[in-house]
Amino acid sequence: MTIAPRHPDAIRWDEAELGMLAGGFARLPSLLSAAECAALRDLYSDDRRFRSRIDMARYRFGEGDYAYFDHPLPEVVARLRRDLYPPLAAIANRWAELLGAPAAFPPDLDTFLGRCHRSGQTRPTPLLLRYRAGGHNTLHQDVYGDVTFPLQVVIGLSRPGVDYTGGELVIVEQRPRAQSRATALTLAQGEGVLVATREKPVAGARGHHRATLRHGVSTVTAGERTTLGIIFHDAT
Repeated sequence: MTIAPRHPDAIRWDEAELGMLAGGFARLPSLLSAAECAALRDLYSDDRRFRSRIDMARYRFGEGDYAYFDHPLPEVVARLRRDLYPPLAAIANRWAELLGAPAAFPPDLDTFLGRCHRSGQTRPTPLLLRYRAGGHNTLHQDVYGDVTFPLQVVIGLSRPGVDYTGGELVIVEQRPRAQSRATALTLAQGEGVLVATREKPVAGARGHHRATLRHGVSTVTAGERTTLGIIFHDAT
């Protein structure tokens, strides 16, 4: 049975925010159809659609490669980025207030990207990532300049157990004066996972404090795994 993609307006964002605060992630099911996933995977070999490609091994980021889309973004990617941003900006502003910072994120993506561009961050950051057997991605944070957005989305484009095995999305949370906590998630095709770019608020006895998060990908044991990353701030 094919499940139709879900519009961001239909997502229970209150539940997603609670999941983020509790565990550092939230599942966003059925963001893309199987046909949309296949079309995006097919784009990976078309160099005209990308501004740069990165060999992870060269920079000791892992084993695999990824490619940043150039302008114009594919319509489905531009739509997801545009439609996901407003509810995430509302969450980001609530998080800022919990941490004693001003609510600084505008309600629409174009205004936020204008801020990026005025800071010299003009290159688009949505990307495709591809791993084959033995591939993995080390723990990292996707920060590309002084202006950052605190949330991002990873979407599975391949079928776990069919196209590949292994390759779980790994999220590691480091709380002050505590050991790190790791979570490993398998992404269904078309499913998104919301993760924190750098940190999230954690309630403590004296109010909220910051917990640092990083994410990566465990080793792919067979096949080929492709994902779409939706990052909302642009790069220098």
